[in-house]
Amino acid sequence: MSEIFTGSFTQQEPLPDDAIEAAMAVLRHGRLHRYNVVPGELGETALLEQEFAAQMGAKYCLAVSSGGYALATSLRAVGVKPGDPVLTNAFTLAPVPGAIASVGARPIFVGVTENLTIDLDDLAAKLDQARVLMLSHMRGHLCDMDRLMQMCDAAGVTVIEDCAHTMGAAWRGLLSGRQGAIGCYSCQTYKHVNSGEGGLLITDDEELAAKATMLSGSYMLYERHLAAPGPEVFEKIKYTTPNVSGRMDNLRAAILRPQLRDLDQQVQRWNERYDEIAAGLLDTPGLTIVERPEEETYVGSSIQFLLLGWSPERIAEVIRRCAARGVELKWFGGAEPTGFTSRYDSWRYADSEPLPASDRILAGVMDMRVPLTFSLDDCRLIARIIRAEVGAVFQA
Repeated sequence: MSEIFTGSFTQQEPLPDDAIEAAMAVLRHGRLHRYNVVPGELGETALLEQEFAAQMGAKYCLAVSSGGYALATSLRAVGVKPGDPVLTNAFTLAPVPGAIASVGARPIFVGVTENLTIDLDDLAAKLDQARVLMLSHMRGHLCDMDRLMQMCDAAGVTVIEDCAHTMGAAWRGLLSGRQGAIGCYSCQTYKHVNSGEGGLLITDDEELAAKATMLSGSYMLYERHLAAPGPEVFEKIKYTTPNVSGRMDNLRAAILRPQLRDLDQQVQRWNERYDEIAAGLLDTPGLTIVERPEEETYVGSSIQFLLLGWSPERIAEVIRRCAARGVELKWFGGAEPTGFTSRYDSWRYADSEPLPASDRILAGVMDMRVPLTFSLDDCRLIARIIRAEVGAVFQA
C-alpha cells in the first residue's frame, strides 16, 4: 500500500512559554503602542530593536508592521521617487514588486539562474538602467554576494536586501542583510520568527535610519528608540520626512524577543529537516536538486527542486499525485497566480520584458514548506513520496 503523509504544511510550532509570558505581561499593563510607556520603561519594541541590531551586528534597527512595509520604507528612505526604475528579481514574491509599485516606482526585472538566484550577467547588462537594486534572496537562496556588491558599488547602485527568507543565513560568514545599505526582514507566521505579521529593518547609515524612523510614524518621539541615531541626525530631516505610519506594537515585539534568542537553534533544526528531504530526492529521474554553494550558510525553512523541460500537464500530474498522498507542492510556473506563487509577468501593474531563459527555469520550479512541526521521519517519508510520484510520471 502507498505511504501517506498526514501532517500539516501550515501548522507552526506553539510559541515558546517565555514569549507567551511576555505577551501576557503586555496585555496586563495595556500599553501596546510602542510609545506608550511609563517613566523609566524602555518598551518591548525599543528593546527588540536594540537586541536585533546587536544580533545582526548593525548600528541601527527599526521594527515595523510587516516585511513589505520595511521594503517600501527603505525605498522611500534612499530617495526613490514616482517613476523611478528599480532593479529586482524576476523570481520573487508579490510584496517585492508591490513595494516598488507602492512608491510609484517601476520594477525592472532581472533574470534567475538554475540555482534560483539573481542572474548576475543579466544584472550587469541592466545596471545602467537604475540606481537602486531591491535584491530578493528568494526562498533563502543567496547569490555570489561578493560579485554582486562589487558590481553595484562600481555602478553606484544602492542595494536593499529583501531577507524575508534569509534571517540567520550568511554568505562567507557575513549575515544576510549586512552587505546592502539596508536589510529588511519579515516576522510573518511562515518566516523564521512568528509574530503573525511584522518586519525589521537594519542599516549602518544614520540618515537612512533616521528617515525610516520618521517614515514609520515616530511623531517626534525618536528619542524613545534604543537603536536609532542621535537627535542631531533627526533634526536634519524631521520636517521634510512624511509620516507613513507602520510601527510595530509592543505585543508583537514581546513575542519576538524570545524567539530571536533561539534563532540559531531553530536554523539548525530547519537544516536538519531540509537536508533529510534533499538527500531523499537525490538522483530522482527527471528532478534537479538546487545546488547550494559552499560559501552559503542557508536556512532550510522551504525546499525547491526543478522539473526542467516538463510540460505543464505533467507537472500538474505530479502535484495531483503528491497531494493525494498528503504532500503539498507549489508550482511557480503556473500561468495564473495561485496562493503565494506568481511569475514576474503576473504583476500586470508592472510592465515587463520577456525573459526566455528565466521562463524556462520558472516553468519548472517546485516549492514546499518545511515546518519545524515535521519530524525527521516525516521528512524522509515526504521525500519518498515525491521521489515515487515524480519517477512514476517521468517514466510514463
